[in-house]
Amino acid sequence: MSVRVRRVYEAPAPDDGVRVLVDRLWPRGLAKDAARVDEWPKGLTPSTELRRWYHAGEGSYEEFARRYEAELAAPEAAELLDHVRDLARKGPVTLLTSAKEPEHSHAAVLVRLLG
Repeated sequence: MSVRVRRVYEAPAPDDGVRVLVDRLWPRGLAKDAARVDEWPKGLTPSTELRRWYHAGEGSYEEFARRYEAELAAPEAAELLDHVRDLARKGPVTLLTSAKEPEHSHAAVLVRLLG
């Protein structure tokens, strides 16, 4: 199973496989055709409240990851996570995010849960 994370602003690569945008909001300044997004499961993204809490600097990354994993246990999110897992079993999947530090974002949590 091959799942990786890339910034959505990077040019698509031939080995990206299925490109899945994992941000709730569309990335600023990026044309939809240039992003080459195959899927955009908004229900898989952190809630607005959790995202704002984390970006306000009110908690650690570890606490954010714990809260996000709890959100992913909800039925809709769990179903979407299973869908992405199924995609990864069939071929490469690239999770796309606009986060400046993908390794400290929700995308890293997703990679860990998918792996």
